[in-house]
Amino acid sequence: MRPASPFARTLVVPLLVCSLVGAGLLPLAGCAQDPDPSSTRGPDTSAVQGPAPATSPSIVDSTVDADVPFVVSPEKTVEGMLELAGVTESDTVYDLGSGDGRVPIAAAKQHGARGVGIEIKPDLVQRARKRAKLAGVSDRVEFRRQDLFEADFSDATVVTMYLFPEVNLRLRPMLFEQLDPGTRVVSHSFDMNGWEPDSTVTVDGDVLYLWTIPDEIPAHLQE
Repeated sequence: MRPASPFARTLVVPLLVCSLVGAGLLPLAGCAQDPDPSSTRGPDTSAVQGPAPATSPSIVDSTVDADVPFVVSPEKTVEGMLELAGVTESDTVYDLGSGDGRVPIAAAKQHGARGVGIEIKPDLVQRARKRAKLAGVSDRVEFRRQDLFEADFSDATVVTMYLFPEVNLRLRPMLFEQLDPGTRVVSHSFDMNGWEPDSTVTVDGDVLYLWTIPDEIPAHLQE
């Protein structure tokens, strides 16, 4: 019989040792073993992440109830919202349901505006603050952990939102009550049911609506 080659001998010994380890007969570090299922961890959702498809909800803190799940808006759509509103450095942009903060951050970084995000999920608020710091706009952007329906956004000159239709309708009386005439309101994907938009555009398949707060609220929109 031909003797085993030196190379074969180098393989046999480690395999034998690791087999003993796998069988629980010999504890030894350095052998590949199945990880303990209890020790596996998912991705850190507080980390700053790049854009994701608009149809992909992010898995975030489930301990806080929200009226709308967090869905990432593409950067082109974000810029389209700001351009539709004509945002400039003299504006204060409030994003209602601000998620990871990309709208207020873009308003500050790309347009020189002041940005404010209102978000109920604490982990998203923390993520947004990290993103603002990395973008270098922390001095012009703030994020508040708050329920939309308890928020004061009366100093806004632009309001943006990506919410559900029923949430838009619940917010509509607050918009009329808090915002000065001439304030621009932009909604991603959903309209205001009876409040005709000033204009509508489509960016990469996303429909964007623009309204301007009127001097007098039409009778059919009064609650």
